[in-house]
Amino acid sequence: MGPAGRKGRGLRGVTGAFWLFVGPFLLGLLIFVYIPIIWSVVLSFSQAQNTVTPSTWVGLANYIDLLKPGPFLDSLIDFCIFAIFIVPLTFVLSLLLAVLLNRIRIARAFFRSVFFIPTACSYVVASMIWKLSIFNGVRFGLANTVLSWFGIDNVAWLATPSPPLYWVAIVTARLWLQVGFYMILFIAGLQRISPQLYEAAEVDGAKPGWQVFRYITFPQLRATSVAVLLLLFIAAFQAFDEFFNLMGNSSLARPPLVYLYYTALGNQDFGRGSAGAVILALLIMIVSLAQGKLFGFGKAAE
Repeated sequence: MGPAGRKGRGLRGVTGAFWLFVGPFLLGLLIFVYIPIIWSVVLSFSQAQNTVTPSTWVGLANYIDLLKPGPFLDSLIDFCIFAIFIVPLTFVLSLLLAVLLNRIRIARAFFRSVFFIPTACSYVVASMIWKLSIFNGVRFGLANTVLSWFGIDNVAWLATPSPPLYWVAIVTARLWLQVGFYMILFIAGLQRISPQLYEAAEVDGAKPGWQVFRYITFPQLRATSVAVLLLLFIAAFQAFDEFFNLMGNSSLARPPLVYLYYTALGNQDFGRGSAGAVILALLIMIVSLAQGKLFGFGKAAE
């Protein structure tokens, strides 16, 4: 058999092995991801009450109804409040932890593991711990126990409309769960910075600490910082578990996914629920592209 025949048979063998390993994954992706997405878009233009089969074509009526002043727009406002708190706080804390842990030389792996382990915890479990043990509003709860040491009466954390103290429970739960993950991303970025830059800065008289961080470390983390901001914003848009388990169907703090959950599964209005999901997906796409364009996603420090 000549070289051409052996080459052809080798290519067929490689192609067969490729589809053997990749085929089931692609099939699952098609069945469980792409077909539901396409079907959701179809439902969003239809009246689908108590059924996932489109019955009456209504065009943009579902979208127009959702974008009118009402619960869905209110949920977007709640998301904006949540994002204002969680995005900068997570960014700053994860960067601070990464810089500190990158400097220590003793038990470095231990401290990294301590801060990273919460990311493996279920959001549902963490939310229930926050609700039942820390911010449960009774005097035996951890938060009220600490306040009692300073002579402060019990606080109903999850039922106080003014001031909105429920944000304390929601934001701290999300911080505990995700800071460790973004800390690891920043540590990876820090380890890519050449030590020669710090040596050159020292020769030029840069003071260790803030000056080195401002002019050397942070500019070199530009690509990582933009990626972290994008991930944080998308994760904030997708917030569900902590709100659902801490606040339920309360109108005090209800992000878009919680509203869509009760619309689609509670009221069985799959048409409006699908329209809201499409709006949310488009918002995430637009904001992510705009943020990446503004901050230069993928560009390294100059």
